[in-house]
Amino acid sequence: AQCTDERVNRVTAELFKRYRTAKDFASADPATLEEEIKPTGFYRNKAKAVIGAAKMIVEEFGGQVPRTMEEMLRLPGVQRKTANVVLGTAYGLPTGIVVDTHVDRVSKRLGLVATSVKQAEKIERQLMDLFPQDHWITVGHAMVLHGRYVCTARKPNCAECVLSDLCPKLGVEPQRKPRRSTGRRAQ
Repeated sequence: AQCTDERVNRVTAELFKRYRTAKDFASADPATLEEEIKPTGFYRNKAKAVIGAAKMIVEEFGGQVPRTMEEMLRLPGVQRKTANVVLGTAYGLPTGIVVDTHVDRVSKRLGLVATSVKQAEKIERQLMDLFPQDHWITVGHAMVLHGRYVCTARKPNCAECVLSDLCPKLGVEPQRKPRRSTGRRAQ
């Protein structure tokens, strides 16, 4: 991820103290909001998207975050991943499966999706075809957490993985054993 969850959580905790409603975000001063979200990276684009989305939520959705994928995707800065997170987490609506870098990696290593598939929407569609809709939210969350803490990008912890016996480990480099020291140093 481009920004850690820890950093985002610190920043959003402060933001939500200052901006309590969509209307508050819609009327935010762009330069001030940029400064407040600067630690998350890409702060200019994010500030513009947040203010734009908040204005649309106020003007077109009566101040309420939309409850459909189609409406969510109309909001500035919102793509399927964000829409799936919001709809699944806030409303419990299984509209799709969240595909982030972790889900991408885990689904490919497990052989659920071909390693050649690059587009998140194609990965999402293939995963949706594999799992029943009432499991989509859980599958997304589980794969994100598994990719974050076990099936990491570098040095995946296969020895601790509950799926290790079933996993083809596609794209995983075998772990080399450390060289044993001979006690002599090169000169």
